[in-house]
Amino acid sequence: MRIRRMLGLVALAPAVVALAALGGAAPAGALAGGSVAVNTTNQSNNWSGYNVSALQGSTYTPVTSVAAQWVVPTASAHQGGQSEHSAMWIGIGGGCIDSGCNLTDSTLIQAGTEQDVNANGSTSYSAWWEAVPAPSVTATSVTVNPGDHMQVSIIQSAVPEVWTISIKDTTNGESATGSVDPTPYASDYSTAEYILETPVTAGTSGAGIAVMPNLGPATFDVATLNGNPAGLNTSDEIQLVDTNNNIEATPSAPDPDTDGFNVCTWASTCAAPASS
Repeated sequence: MRIRRMLGLVALAPAVVALAALGGAAPAGALAGGSVAVNTTNQSNNWSGYNVSALQGSTYTPVTSVAAQWVVPTASAHQGGQSEHSAMWIGIGGGCIDSGCNLTDSTLIQAGTEQDVNANGSTSYSAWWEAVPAPSVTATSVTVNPGDHMQVSIIQSAVPEVWTISIKDTTNGESATGSVDPTPYASDYSTAEYILETPVTAGTSGAGIAVMPNLGPATFDVATLNGNPAGLNTSDEIQLVDTNNNIEATPSAPDPDTDGFNVCTWASTCAAPASS
C-alpha cells in the first residue's frame, strides 16, 4: 500500500542533516534527533525541490495559496525487481521555517501527481491531494499519463482555513476540484513547497520511504506563491538523499524568471530550464 504522507523535510542546516522527522518516525537507519555530516547545505531523506518559508528576513507573510504547472514525467525502473514510487506536488506547510530548521511546520496540504514503477516493470500514474494527517484522496476524474500537462493549485477561500484544491489535465481536458477534509483545516501558513518526493509506503514487511524511479524530465514551471510569481532562490533548494547519503534527486537552480526549475533523478547536478 502506498501512503502519500511526507515524513517532513528532515533537515536544513549548513553541512549537517538533522534527522528530526515531522509527522512520522525517523527513517530506517536514522537516529532521531541526531545528525550526519553531508556535503550539501539542504538535504532530505524524502524531498527534492524548493521549500520556501513565509519568514523572509524580518518579514512574515502567511502562505495562503500556491500553484504550479508541470508535464508528468515518464517513470522507468531504476533497479529491476523492486517497486519504486514518486510524487510530484505543491504544498502549504510541512517544511522548515528558518534556515537552521529550528522552527518547523507540522501541518501540510499537498496536491499533485504520482509516478510509480511496479516490481514487474509496469508503470502507473495518478492525481491526488492530501491534508496531513487525513488519508490521501485520489482524483478519479483525472486520467494521468506521462507527457500530460498538469495545472495544480491550493487556495484558501475567503473564509479562513477553508481550502480549495484544483487539478487540471490540460492535455485531455479532465479536471478535479475538491475541498480539504477536515474543514476547517488549520494550516500554520508557514511554508510553500514545490517538491518531487519519495513517499512513505506500507506493506507486509512494514513501512518505509520508497525508492525513487528514473524520471525524465521533471520540470516545475509557472510556480506562484500568494498569487505572485514564486521568486525561487537557490537557498531554498533541497537535494534528496537516502539514509546512506546516496543522491536520489537534485533540483536545478531556478529558471531565469525564478518561477520554475528541473529535478534530475539519480544525478548530483541538474541544469536549469529556460523560461517559458
